[in-house]
Amino acid sequence: MADLDALLRDLAAEGADLESLVAELPQPDWARPTPAAGWTIAHQIGHLAWTDEVAGLAATDARTGGTAFADLLTEAAARVTTFVDEAAEAAATTPPPELLERWRRGRAELAAALRAAPGDAKVPWFGPPMRPGSMATARLMETWAHGQDVADALGVHRTATGRLRSVAHIGVRTRNFAYAVRELPAPGEEFRIELRAPSGELWSWGPEEALERVTGPALDFCLLVTQRRHPDDLALRTTGPEAARWLTIAQAFAGPPGSGRAPGRPG
Repeated sequence: MADLDALLRDLAAEGADLESLVAELPQPDWARPTPAAGWTIAHQIGHLAWTDEVAGLAATDARTGGTAFADLLTEAAARVTTFVDEAAEAAATTPPPELLERWRRGRAELAAALRAAPGDAKVPWFGPPMRPGSMATARLMETWAHGQDVADALGVHRTATGRLRSVAHIGVRTRNFAYAVRELPAPGEEFRIELRAPSGELWSWGPEEALERVTGPALDFCLLVTQRRHPDDLALRTTGPEAARWLTIAQAFAGPPGSGRAPGRPG
């Protein structure tokens, strides 16, 4: 994967693209429902603002040995199934100009905290701890995924970019995690993943000789692993029963198993 500076530039660009969709929205449009049940556009931006802030705390703790993120986990343990939604709900009540400014500030503080953390530091998170580059990749994935929800709510078509490589990468790397959160045994063999990038380039992971394979457009794979589209609505092809099964449970984000989206519906 790219180095940390390149990942942070991509993360900044992804945030700027999403901000361009909402910066001039009239206040009533912030209450538009998105494909995530119960979440408006304000919830989506509020969630990103909160998670960027929390990720900044975690990155700072990785550098200083602090406990701010561990304290947050302790608080969350009593409300593990509602904690994230509660944070989004609280943020969504903020007037849009203030929420936008909060999100901008959090993005900048997160980037600074990741740059300051040692390259081999383990940044704690709700899933497994990550190195700073992996955290930047995870935040890019989340920004892109929640940006898709906002775009779907607004009826906007987004142009796919090379930044999808990071989203696809984390989707591949979290294969076994998707099995683990469902208490299923992970396949013992590696899969071959071949994706056509927006530029036409071929992106690939895994051994060429693998019997279990996934092929198709990179955009479709990213929509799948972030659970923004149902597998039936995507042009992905599989070879082998385990690869086919994985597409039904793939999950690039931390937390309990996602419910996915119904077929035939945006996002």
